[in-house]
Amino acid sequence: MIRKMTAIAIIGFIAFAFQHVNAQTYQSSAAKVTIKGTSTLHDWDMTSSSGAVKATFTVSNDQVTDINALSFNVSAESLKSSKSGLDKNAYKALKTGTHKQITFTMTSGKVTPGSGGNFKVSVTGNLTIAGTAKATTIQGTGVYNPADKSISVKGSTRFNMTEYKVTPPTVMMGTIKTGDSITIDYNVKLTP
Repeated sequence: MIRKMTAIAIIGFIAFAFQHVNAQTYQSSAAKVTIKGTSTLHDWDMTSSSGAVKATFTVSNDQVTDINALSFNVSAESLKSSKSGLDKNAYKALKTGTHKQITFTMTSGKVTPGSGGNFKVSVTGNLTIAGTAKATTIQGTGVYNPADKSISVKGSTRFNMTEYKVTPPTVMMGTIKTGDSITIDYNVKLTP
């Protein structure tokens, strides 16, 4: 009886350990982030390709089944447009003198597996911009690449700058004004 209970306990431990072996940390220091907005003169965008992402995914049979952790940060001044004047005004609005980073830390997440390694992901966490943190949900689509065991994820989210106490920038003494609403697109390839 003791041997049988010991055998059951060992099998249970092995099964439990095996379930957690597949949870693995993936990362990238080259996430592409593009912020898109409007103004009274023309649409604008700023892009950085130096976002740092660290995430823990569960992968089973070449399929992402869960997300356990996610953190992201990008230097606000790594965001660049085609116009230095726009960049300067954006950095002032983002208060980059005292708040160098834009960050996101996940508090909960859900993966919906699809076919062929594809999946949908939804994460909720604290997005901090210009020193103001706010609970935000970000959604995206991804794919697991069995050849190199990488995970690629892309998506976008939209919100108003004023939600983060960022005053939409103006130029030429206020004659050109940016709209409050912005869209953030992201695209990242994560490797183990």
